[in-house]
Amino acid sequence: MFALIDGNNFYASCERIFQPELRGKPLVVLSNNDGCAIARSEEAKALGISMGHPIHKVEPRVRRQLAIRSANFGLYGDISARIGTILREAVPRVEVYSIDECFLDLTGIRNRRELALDLHHRVRRWTGIPNCVGIAPTKTLAKLANHVAKDAARKPGSYPAELAAVCDLSALSPSEMDGILQATPVGELWGVGHRWAARLQARGVQTAADLRDVSSDELLTEFGVVMARTQREIQGHSCMELAEVEPDRQQIMVSRSFGAALSHPGEMSEALATFAVRATEKLRQRGLTTCAVGVFAQTNAFKPGVPQHSTSRSLPLASATSDARVVLQTVRRLSAGMLRKGHAYTKAGICLMDLARPDQLQADLFTPARVGDDKLMATLDAINRRFGRYVAGLGATGWQRSAVWHSRQEHLSGRFTTRLSDLPRANC
Repeated sequence: MFALIDGNNFYASCERIFQPELRGKPLVVLSNNDGCAIARSEEAKALGISMGHPIHKVEPRVRRQLAIRSANFGLYGDISARIGTILREAVPRVEVYSIDECFLDLTGIRNRRELALDLHHRVRRWTGIPNCVGIAPTKTLAKLANHVAKDAARKPGSYPAELAAVCDLSALSPSEMDGILQATPVGELWGVGHRWAARLQARGVQTAADLRDVSSDELLTEFGVVMARTQREIQGHSCMELAEVEPDRQQIMVSRSFGAALSHPGEMSEALATFAVRATEKLRQRGLTTCAVGVFAQTNAFKPGVPQHSTSRSLPLASATSDARVVLQTVRRLSAGMLRKGHAYTKAGICLMDLARPDQLQADLFTPARVGDDKLMATLDAINRRFGRYVAGLGATGWQRSAVWHSRQEHLSGRFTTRLSDLPRANC
């Protein structure tokens, strides 16, 4: 038996914890560079703000009603970690599925609804994050149960009142369960994307109930094993286990849209160096090494009147590494002569590929399996963990200097839980 606990409008809810003046007001959180809406409060949704809506395209009369915040991922990540701690104290097995969602293993727990209600109130009381919980015998149905719990809380009368906030599909009668599946469009199911939903609808599969009842053999032949697994999950057969440990990544990418377009090679070199250092930090955090490096840069495709150029290069490494200096040298080789004169670049990034753990590397007769100074990198990471990111760094990154390519964050809130100077003060 699984449960899924999900923070409602998570980024917006995190902003409201330490800024009570935002509660009850239309609130939008913007993407990197303050471009598009990536989170909206219920009040902002009521004004017609859709996910991914460019903020500059919002009508002035609506814009004046909005409270706007830049994405504050440090705050969101810390609140997410606190929620994870609360959940791990209550149940033995937890899968952190995303920054705002966690799957729980409720196997053997009899009073599932009581536990879920307790966690619902505890997370709200201890972190300030509103949330809903869905309970079901499979992960796909737990996702659906969470959706029902949100709808029941958001729209009283749409579902029975006892399903609001905490919905346990395993406690419903077959007719009640069938009613929920019939009311759920197939495109809203976890694991069914827009393209597959269109194909399913074209062959008459309109609802989750239709997908449950369609021929398994035909579904497997036409859509493959993933859709067949989704059908089995809807039928109540668990096909996906809880993933308590994140699997090793196949690649790590760090990219940004720039706050101002870059045309000077020196500025681009500084930006790429910063991305390379950040990518290798992520690499070392996961205990991995990279065997190939890729670089890309592109102009603004949304401005057809300016010269356009999109370029990418990659290079395999002779030996695996997690040393930022080795990766930086490779990035310099790749980026040399990459830019075109007279072009303004608005986005670039670094990709580390062919990732592996050190004990999985295989050397040959002529080159070592791994290169770099692990002790130096470990010392650099330890300094930055203790005293703050970029207290120590590499000079090629422009180290601590505010550069023109840094993303715009004109509406950034404080780092209320991770920086001493931003801690809220109580007036007594």
